[in-house]
Amino acid sequence: MGKKAAYKVMVVDDEEPILELLKYNLEKEGYEVKAANNGHLAVEIARKFKPDLVLLDIMMPHMDGVEACRQLRAMPDLINTFIVFLTARSEEYSEVAAFDVGADDYITKPIKPRALMSRISALFRRESKGKSPSTQITVGDLIIDRSSYTIKVKGKEINLPKKEFELLFFLAQNPNKVFSRDDLLQNIWGSDVYVLARTVDVHIRKVREKIGDDYITTVKGVGYKFNLI
Repeated sequence: MGKKAAYKVMVVDDEEPILELLKYNLEKEGYEVKAANNGHLAVEIARKFKPDLVLLDIMMPHMDGVEACRQLRAMPDLINTFIVFLTARSEEYSEVAAFDVGADDYITKPIKPRALMSRISALFRRESKGKSPSTQITVGDLIIDRSSYTIKVKGKEINLPKKEFELLFFLAQNPNKVFSRDDLLQNIWGSDVYVLARTVDVHIRKVREKIGDDYITTVKGVGYKFNLI
């Protein structure tokens, strides 16, 4: 089974053939897999299963994927869980909505199992490479602790979704340096994940909502930078 046996994956889709297809291919690759056919069930299973990755359909009865993602991201135990949307919808607003609630990737159907397995492997490889000894950055009233993926603002601890944290940490590691959206997409999402440049804007906005507007500056027409204040 190799190293992949350590990873747990939850598949959520209301189409039984897709669930079976994904479950078969994931287990063949050595992942531990749980399946759910609606958002409500996915949230309940995730509380106990604590998956490392969730493959989540958007269009489902009872609770759609966007709301399910929102609830999954609210669980402290799933802060570092990858959430990848699977959907037949390719409109830009659907993609933006997915990333707005904390998705890490967005894949349109029909699903190509070999390509999907490659994307999943790339996500986990990137996570492994990104792991480093405990690192803490303190700027003014802001403390960023990579070891726990938490931040403190004026002494109040706040949990950030994985990509929001990585974006903030990357900018804080490179203070006063301006990064374009493409730079940030490459460094945070990597070349294996295909997302809109607007995704960066969404994540920056959400980070600012939690830490305030003073730390990250928009350089019009160029990108973003972190300020030492």
